[in-house]
Amino acid sequence: MRRLTALLIITGVCHLLRAQTFWLGADISGTTELEARGAQLRNARGEPRENTALMRELGLNAVRLRVWVNPKNGFSGKEDVVHMALRAKQNGMALMVDFHYSDWWADPGKQNIPAAWRDMSYEQMCVALADHTREVLLAIRQAGAEVRWAQVGNETTHGFLWPVGRAEENMRQYAGLTDAGYGAVKEVFPKAEVIVHLDGGCDPYRYDFILDGLEQYRARYDMIGLSVYPYWDIDSKLTTSWQESIEKATANINRLWTRYHRPMMIVETGAEAKKPDEGKQIIAAVISAARHQTHGHCQGVFYWAPEAEGHYPLGAFDGGRPTIIMDAFTEAAANEGGQ
Repeated sequence: MRRLTALLIITGVCHLLRAQTFWLGADISGTTELEARGAQLRNARGEPRENTALMRELGLNAVRLRVWVNPKNGFSGKEDVVHMALRAKQNGMALMVDFHYSDWWADPGKQNIPAAWRDMSYEQMCVALADHTREVLLAIRQAGAEVRWAQVGNETTHGFLWPVGRAEENMRQYAGLTDAGYGAVKEVFPKAEVIVHLDGGCDPYRYDFILDGLEQYRARYDMIGLSVYPYWDIDSKLTTSWQESIEKATANINRLWTRYHRPMMIVETGAEAKKPDEGKQIIAAVISAARHQTHGHCQGVFYWAPEAEGHYPLGAFDGGRPTIIMDAFTEAAANEGGQ
């Protein structure tokens, strides 16, 4: 009887793993700014497409949108994010909201406090962060859209809201700010998964530093988000080849599950647009490793700004049309039930 019960449990777990949706997504936060400039995106056949609909046509089932506190031109502000969230809903795509907690770009090299928060104490900043998070998510909910994931910070490898929440000097305050964001997300979307996102997915040390700090100060989070960019790994001498980057990121994902017991998502990846054949190979390998070599612990892959051209080397478009890099997503959706 015990053997039969164990067999039924194992069978049920295997069924759940097979049934779990694997998310294929893209961060297309720059869409409305492109449109304002008069850009027209097209599919590979040259037919005009709105970017969200084009991503869906390419086989993607999720969209990621960044949000800034008070951006000077309005793009990636609250209203813009609500507008794009409705497009995601109309196309039947799950939504990830990426809170930068800045008025502009936030990443491992800069985590600037929003102008309106600069003179606040740590305690006041916790309240402001929670209020901002709640306000944006409430606007999305009131518009009729849902949020499946929310990032509390973007690539917070060294914390955010420097110097107040810089992890090296103020880990307790970084953890407290993170927890404030977590609480605000759950107030509006109780089922949304809250993500802590770091860069350099191939490097275990930066993940242990941040996540151990969050554990020490009992900050709540649900999921670990990774950036996996072989191009930047090689540039910063973390690895010597794209194959090594993917191999080490995959090993790190499996190690992180054992250590922290949180599901994961590759929330950013990309490859050189000017090398589309190699780019497709790289992204196909990232998706395959995430899907088949992490025992179900990595739940998806998001390409960052595929529509970007010219000023950013890791877009996936040429002349306003997707290159074959994006075929890696289309083929994954067709072959692996990623829709």
